[in-house]
Amino acid sequence: MTTITFEKWQALGNDYLIFEERGLPFVLTENRIERICDVHTGVGSDGILLLSEPDEPGFVARLRIFNPDGSESGLSGNGAREACLFLRRNGWADCDRFSIQTGAGEIRPHITGPDTCTLDMGRARTASQDFPSGDADGAGELQAAGRTWRFQHIAVGNPQCVIYHPDLDDLEQLDLAAIGAAIEHHELFPNRTNVSWYAELEPGVIRARIFERGVGETMSSGTGASGAAIAYALRGGDAPVTVRLDGGDLTVDVADDLHFDLTGWARPVYSGELAADFCTELENL
Repeated sequence: MTTITFEKWQALGNDYLIFEERGLPFVLTENRIERICDVHTGVGSDGILLLSEPDEPGFVARLRIFNPDGSESGLSGNGAREACLFLRRNGWADCDRFSIQTGAGEIRPHITGPDTCTLDMGRARTASQDFPSGDADGAGELQAAGRTWRFQHIAVGNPQCVIYHPDLDDLEQLDLAAIGAAIEHHELFPNRTNVSWYAELEPGVIRARIFERGVGETMSSGTGASGAAIAYALRGGDAPVTVRLDGGDLTVDVADDLHFDLTGWARPVYSGELAADFCTELENL
């Protein structure tokens, strides 16, 4: 078994391993993904970005996004920025505007600098099959961790359960590991959900904490930040919205029809290769 090359990237502390499918000798199964992402017995990361040739004209690549538990995500805002900057740096794209395929549909990046990118993320929805009992406005209420939570469902390529929390001090003290897991797996969300809590700091600026489906609490999430910003705009907040996360700030511009753009940075951490012995172990999983 030969070695397998990859790059590790991070965006606001949200880190992914990038693999090109043409360089893989096997399919990335759930067990293999989980082993690669393991912080002790693998490389360690928040997930894997798999790039392959597009299956339709007009795209430079197809992007698949995997969580560290092996499940597949339709979209990650941070992961998509990392992938798009990787594609531009490594010759997949020869201009600063192009299109890629994702599980959530077409994404159109605009590379604005060596490590910055704006993603045209399309239009969000407040009703989706991920919250089948919800009304068209996506508003709901649930019980979790001994409390009642009023939430806003937002579909941004993946499901978001967004909770407005006016008490900033209490927001910072929330035990997201306990509360987030209970909401992620709540019966209202048959496909599980991402969860975010936010408070307004000043007009157009919010503080958000994110619990990602299949990941847990994370320093940053592009789609989580987008969901929080869209919910804030639906409550009458100013846009564009600066979303302050543990890993840094992202900017989300939200139009009246819920079309939104996500702007932020992403940077490579290192290039590496999986050792031949480790690749053999993966092949046998």
